[in-house]
Amino acid sequence: MQRRERTRHLIELGGLVQKAGLVELADDDRATIYGALLELVGHAGSDDADGTLALWKRRGKRAFDAETEAKEKGDGAPRY
Repeated sequence: MQRRERTRHLIELGGLVQKAGLVELADDDRATIYGALLELVGHAGSDDADGTLALWKRRGKRAFDAETEAKEKGDGAPRY
C-alpha cells in the first residue's frame, strides 16, 4: 500500500513539472529539468526562504484556481 501511495505521489509531482511547462521549455531534457529544480531549491534556501516559498505558494494556488475556473467555464487552457 505504501509503495502505491509513493508511486502516485511521484506521478503527481511529475505531472506538476509537465503542467508548469518545464518539460517543453527544456525540450524534455532531464538534466536541464533537474538543473532548473536544483536552481529553485538553491534560490529558496536563501535568506528569505519563507518569503520565496510563500510567493511560490500564492502563484501555484492562483494557477490551480484559474485552471479550475477555466474547466468550469469550459474555456480550455487557463490564463495566468
